[in-house]
Amino acid sequence: MDLDGVLFFPVTPFGPGGEPNLPVLAEHVGNGVTAGAGAVFAACGTGEFHALAPAEYGRIVRESVNATGGRVPVVTGTGGALPLAREFAAQATAQGADGLLLLPPYLIGAPPAGLVAYVRQVAASTDLPIIVYQRGGARFTPGSVAELATIPNVVGFKDGLGDLDLLQRIILAVDRPGFTFFNGLPTAEMTVLSYRGLGVDLYSSAVFCFAPEIALAFHKALTARDDTLVTDLLREFYGPLVELRDLVPGYAVSLVKAGVRLRGLDAGAVRPPLVDAAPEHVDLLGELIHTGLRIVGA
Repeated sequence: MDLDGVLFFPVTPFGPGGEPNLPVLAEHVGNGVTAGAGAVFAACGTGEFHALAPAEYGRIVRESVNATGGRVPVVTGTGGALPLAREFAAQATAQGADGLLLLPPYLIGAPPAGLVAYVRQVAASTDLPIIVYQRGGARFTPGSVAELATIPNVVGFKDGLGDLDLLQRIILAVDRPGFTFFNGLPTAEMTVLSYRGLGVDLYSSAVFCFAPEIALAFHKALTARDDTLVTDLLREFYGPLVELRDLVPGYAVSLVKAGVRLRGLDAGAVRPPLVDAAPEHVDLLGELIHTGLRIVGA
């Protein structure tokens, strides 16, 4: 996979009866690719992977691949119980995905050796390239990531912990050309400057889902070293967005879905145990989007 630019993590739209709304998903993904996404990460964290049945997942992957039309890579989520992780990986292969983001196993904590064994067994079940996501209870040591990097189809490591000391030691421990590291923190733009200091340039952008103009302008300013625009967006848009996001657990997904609806696409509700954003919080999000668009001149 050749990944570059802003990485797009689409939401999974649901219809009035709670079923995946595939036509809206196709429009959402297609619009994102046309806007300039560097890759599509479908049915991942923002796409409520945790809430999808395997059959739903397969349809979502197929629709995302079709909507992308080969213009950029499509990476899809897998994870959970080991048999399910392998089943999701098989479906991703069958539906034409280009790679997998291996999410942490649910609920349990595990030592690094167990996590490595989990990754090995998922990787052995598929030929797709895999990016391993460190987050929550899935915490790796430098030595365990070096071991992951010996697995041929494990091609990257996405950090969702934000422990920069640990990540620096992990990067130094991995001796494999082309192995890629990602900033996977929620609202990653807030920490992108720190991660770039470690040489980690790729990051997830949830904002791209509902305001690609802002996400792309930020990325362009970042790469062009336009420090004034970067600081303005961090201070007036991203910082307040994080404060709003942190008001309620799960808003890292719920607010994104609300933003998609505010921009004119009916993405439906989130599935429990997440809750939809409160009306007053949606109003604040609308004001923030307006502010961000004003700053970038869109």
